Amino acid sequence: MSAAAFMPPAVADGHSRRFIATMVFVLGALSATAPIAIDLYLPAFPAMADALGTPESRIQLTLTAMMIGMGLGQAVVGPLSDRFGRRKPLLIGMSVFTLVSLLCAVATSADLLIALRFVQGLSGAAGVVVARAVIRDHFAGDDMTRFTAKMMFVTMLAPMLGPIVGAQLIRFGPWPLIFYFMAFLSALSTFLVWKFLPESLPAEERRAMTGREFGSALVTLVRDAHFIAPTIAVLMNFSMLFTYVSTFSFISQNELGASAGFFSLLFAIGTLALLAGNQANMLAINRTRSSSRMIVGMAISLAGVVFLAAVQLMGVANLWTVPIGIAVMMLGCGVVFPNAGAAAMSSQPPQIAGTASAFMGATQMAAGGVMPALATIGGVTLANMTLGIGVYAVATAAAVAWTIVVYRRDPVPGIE
Repeated sequence: MSAAAFMPPAVADGHSRRFIATMVFVLGALSATAPIAIDLYLPAFPAMADALGTPESRIQLTLTAMMIGMGLGQAVVGPLSDRFGRRKPLLIGMSVFTLVSLLCAVATSADLLIALRFVQGLSGAAGVVVARAVIRDHFAGDDMTRFTAKMMFVTMLAPMLGPIVGAQLIRFGPWPLIFYFMAFLSALSTFLVWKFLPESLPAEERRAMTGREFGSALVTLVRDAHFIAPTIAVLMNFSMLFTYVSTFSFISQNELGASAGFFSLLFAIGTLALLAGNQANMLAINRTRSSSRMIVGMAISLAGVVFLAAVQLMGVANLWTVPIGIAVMMLGCGVVFPNAGAAAMSSQPPQIAGTASAFMGATQMAAGGVMPALATIGGVTLANMTLGIGVYAVATAAAVAWTIVVYRRDPVPGIE
């Protein structure tokens, strides 16, 4: 089976290198704004709990609230971008995100912060969902995978640097300083969009959906195995990642004895491994099939999970052995994620790219909010984190296998 049989051939985009470089930079900054807002304040969790006089579990809800908000926001913004174009919903959403970030900095209670983080997620969803739709407007197939990999290089630097920057910010000021920094980054991203990102969905290709049509479109997406199989792979892969992201701050500092600064370094190592996997995938695009790359990535992730479980069973889990297992797992995830995402989005026409992106993004954020909570329902411990990651890794492997079977049985024709 050829590579083209698994992934549709790329469209002839005809864009200059300068245009592509600009798109990578702007969309990368845009896509990174909300994710960096997720983990920038992770090192400050213990300090925030003390300052607001609330349990750490309550502070963790601010993370869950933003994830749920991002999921719902994408479900709304995606279809709006199909109706009104990409720029208007994007600029409005990012402007609101900037304002709410400032309000988070002056929150006086955990409950108020939870509510504001929910709104922050709603508005920040615009950057994530519209960025994916813009990419689909211009690219498909391996070209889309290649562009996504380039953009992910930028977006992965943000979460890698986020906790490091956050740890430094709380050294020089109280925790609200982190949210002022979020507002600054959001304002900068909004300016870049306004100045450098052209409208990518022509007026004649826009479509207004009634509620019934939107529901019908969602049903069609769910019933389309070419879309739903790789989407499930993305969801489960993201559940693995976020179970680690949302719990390791507490585990490393409270269970393994790391400082806030050392936690940020450990977090950076994991993200660097994710980035390395993504770049290895990009280098392999012209040499291997997409299905082969996903199989290799999944095997690497499973090896990391097995190692993580083994060091706990042998009683040698510490600040040196645990990050090794996490890094290996993240390396594999960096290979699976762009291939599965590109397969799902490439299977749909540009006219409903916003809706497809919204569905993927909304369910992804919902998984990020719910799955880690399910994994740690018995407590935020290293054992529970590992068990949750292991379950989601097996589910990811099953979804990858389903995706490969679907595309081998019924290859997607080239998208013109």
